[in-house]
Amino acid sequence: MNYREAGVNIREGYRAVGKYRELAKATASAAVLNGIGSFAGMFSLKEFVNAGKGMEDPVLTSGADGVGTKLDIAFKMKNYGTVGIDCVAMCVNDILCHGAKPLFFLDYLACGKLDADVAAQLVKGVAIGCREADCALLGGETAEMPGFYDEGKYDLAGFGVGIVDRKNIIDGGGVREGDALIGIASSGAHSNGFSLIRKALPDLDEDFGGMAIGGALLEPTRIYVKPVLRLMERIDIRGMAHITGGGFYENIPRMFKADYDAVISTGSWSIPPLFNRIAYGLRCCEADGAAGGLTGGEAEAAGMEILNTDREVRKVMFETFNMGIGFALAIASKDAAQAKAFLEESGFPAWEIGRVEKGSRQARFV
Repeated sequence: MNYREAGVNIREGYRAVGKYRELAKATASAAVLNGIGSFAGMFSLKEFVNAGKGMEDPVLTSGADGVGTKLDIAFKMKNYGTVGIDCVAMCVNDILCHGAKPLFFLDYLACGKLDADVAAQLVKGVAIGCREADCALLGGETAEMPGFYDEGKYDLAGFGVGIVDRKNIIDGGGVREGDALIGIASSGAHSNGFSLIRKALPDLDEDFGGMAIGGALLEPTRIYVKPVLRLMERIDIRGMAHITGGGFYENIPRMFKADYDAVISTGSWSIPPLFNRIAYGLRCCEADGAAGGLTGGEAEAAGMEILNTDREVRKVMFETFNMGIGFALAIASKDAAQAKAFLEESGFPAWEIGRVEKGSRQARFV
C-alpha cells in the first residue's frame, strides 16, 4: 500500500500549492522575503519600519481564529469563495482592537479528501481578505486527513500578526466616563452563532429579498482595518471592540481597562432584517422544533415583533450575534460627529449607540 491508497493524494496537494502561489503573490509587499513553497514565510520588520512607518518601540500583536460552522453552509450552497475572507477578518479585526496594523497572515486548511480546485477557491477568499486588510498572505498549511474529516468537508483557520508602536497601543486605559460609543455596521452575521443559525434557518433555499437566505448568510465578515487605522490619525480612539461570539454582552466590555459599563441606547440603529428572521426561527424552534409557517417578509416582521416583546429571545440574540454592529469604538463625545462622518464617507455606516458610565464591566440596554 502507498500513501495515495491510504487516502492522501500528494499530487493533488502539489496542484493546490501551485494555485496558492499566485494568490499569495498578489498580497506581497517589499517586506515579504520569500514565496509560497518554502518551509516558512519570512517578513522583514526592518523593511517595514524603514518604509516611512518609523516606530520608536515596535510591538508585535497576534490573533488566531477560524470560520466555524459557517463552513457547513458554504459546503451545502457549494459556494466556497467568501469564507476565506471571514477567516482573515476574524483575526485582523481582533488585532486592530489594539491599534495595530496587520502585517501578514497564515492559514490552515484541513480536509478528508483534497480537491485542489475547491481548496483554491477557499484560499482565494483568504487572499482577498488579506488585500482588504493590507497584509501579506505569507504561507499556510493544507492537511489531507482521510478518515478524520468526512469527504467533501473542509476546516479553515488561521492567524495574523500585526505591529503597533508601544506608545500607540489601545488597551482601554484611556476610556473615560461620558465617552461616546460608536458602532460600525456589520455586513451580516459575520462568522459567529452559526450553530444556532443552522437550527433556526434549516431551509437555506428560502427566499430572502430575492435571493436564497443561504447566500445572505455567506456574506463575508467586514474588515474594518483600513478605515479605523485612518480614523486613528484624526481622533483619539480610547477603546475598540470586535463584536464576535458573545455579542454585545461579552465583547463591548472587553474594551474597558477600568470598571465601566457600556450603556447601549435601544433603537439607536436599525437591526438588519436577517436578525429579525433568525429571531423568528429561534421562537419556532422553541415552540415545536420546526421552522414555522412563515417565510420571507412575514417572518421578518414576526421576528421584529419578537425582538421588541420577548426579553428572553432578545437576550439570546444580543449575547450571540452582532445585531448589525460589527465593531465598536470608545471616543470622546466631542469627536463623535467627526468619527461618524468620516466612517460614512469611507463606506462604513456608523451610529452613536451609547455611552460609557461607571459600573462593573457590563453592557446594559436603556
